[in-house]
Amino acid sequence: MTDDDKLGLLRRLKQDFEYYAPRCLRVKPKIGGQPIPFLLNRPQRYIHNRLERQRLETGKVRALILKARQQGASTYIEGRLFHKVSLNRGLKSFILTHEQKATDNLFGMASTYYDYLPADVKPHLGAANANELVFDRLLSGYAVATAGSKDTGRSSTAQLFHGSEVAFWKNAETHMMGIGQIVPNAPGSEIVLESTANGIGNVFHNMWQIAEAGQSEYIPIFTPWHWSEEYSTPVPKGWTFAPEDLEYQRLYRISDDQLYWRRLKIETDFGGSDLRFQQEYPATAAEAFVNVGHLPFIPVEDVLKARKERDVQAIGARLLGVDPARDGPDRSALVWRKGRVVNRIEAHNGINTMQLAGIVANEIATGQIDKVFIDTIGIGAGVYDRLIELGYGAIVSAVVASAQASDPKRHSNKKAEMWDNMRVWFENGPVQIPDSDELQSDIVAPQANYQSNGQILRIESKDDLAKRGLRSPDYGDALANTFAYPVSETFDRSELATGQTGYAPRRVQRRSRDWRTR
Repeated sequence: MTDDDKLGLLRRLKQDFEYYAPRCLRVKPKIGGQPIPFLLNRPQRYIHNRLERQRLETGKVRALILKARQQGASTYIEGRLFHKVSLNRGLKSFILTHEQKATDNLFGMASTYYDYLPADVKPHLGAANANELVFDRLLSGYAVATAGSKDTGRSSTAQLFHGSEVAFWKNAETHMMGIGQIVPNAPGSEIVLESTANGIGNVFHNMWQIAEAGQSEYIPIFTPWHWSEEYSTPVPKGWTFAPEDLEYQRLYRISDDQLYWRRLKIETDFGGSDLRFQQEYPATAAEAFVNVGHLPFIPVEDVLKARKERDVQAIGARLLGVDPARDGPDRSALVWRKGRVVNRIEAHNGINTMQLAGIVANEIATGQIDKVFIDTIGIGAGVYDRLIELGYGAIVSAVVASAQASDPKRHSNKKAEMWDNMRVWFENGPVQIPDSDELQSDIVAPQANYQSNGQILRIESKDDLAKRGLRSPDYGDALANTFAYPVSETFDRSELATGQTGYAPRRVQRRSRDWRTR
């Protein structure tokens, strides 16, 4: 091999982690034996591609990884950081874990990486102790610590940071504030926080909700359990799956062997509890944060079915539900529904009433909307008034969630009525919605209770959700708004005249049909 060839090879090893990993890194297999080449599995490749895309787009990495157990996320991140500090000058990585056992494990992983490095890419080791490798000639290094005391890591400086099992950190809020002091907000810096779920309301869950809503520089990355090939067990002859197992298989398109592995895991490790399995081995991000003992008003199973449905016929009025917001963590959410199909969702952060009114007016002007339902409590009233001013009075309807329901003996207010109509819509099926964890999370967030004689339904308020550590269900409320009132099947656009202020209907629709629950 010529010197130019060697230089080209070294350059590729330095720039391409997927090429570097199997040629230079060794990992210990799960079941004993000698270290083997590090070949990225499917979850690891997915994480790698997401991080690289963000790095190329923004110049840095800020990511949250929500994972099922034992998928190799930590192995990948440690390899990624080791790759950078062992081949580049002046880079330091810092890893913070939730317990000493994990600290020892991750440092042992780095030691194995170093021990098996080929000579051509093996940096000089200046110092090594129980938690640190120093590559003195590169002025780079690799350090690991445990998130015990509040001051752990605060005096460190690094360009690369890995937070492991963040949902289980003690003093998590203090540690998160310290990360900003450890890692500069500079090009080339990386912060990757990964964890399995640990219920709701903790720092990791809160960060995930914000990232999922697009309100953070962190990107949310989720890897479902069935991407791991080893989570599979041959089905014995004569085995018969229960109907609910077959429905789960249909929804997630998994093999018989994967389905059998799942059933064995539920029965042997989780006492027969499907919900506890979901927490440890989620198929969606929303499943990971399922709260055992929490019974959502709209069943998770109905929403999951709707996410996986395809080719449901969209028949009915073209509806747009709008849940306005301006400041704080809430977003202005819009949901487009036609009959049994939600074909589009959209959210905007920090826009004012005029901007939101403009977005809705543009949708009306395109002729693609028959009716708009706007929550007019608070700033939504300004959006509604502006649309009326523009001449869209026949198309826009005000929704007051706290108003009296059509049947006050059944529903405590209009909000309860709308959410109940939405529940029936899902229940009656088939229903098709976007395959979105964020949308599902909003729909299944609220609980319900019954007041008075046990017949008057009340839906959990946003304040009550916040007390449980859940964000405002903006998409859920926007979709619920489309179930506020009966709407005609179609709006005859030939009967609309265009004026200076927009469309003005010459006469009302000829047919009135209730498409709320059909």
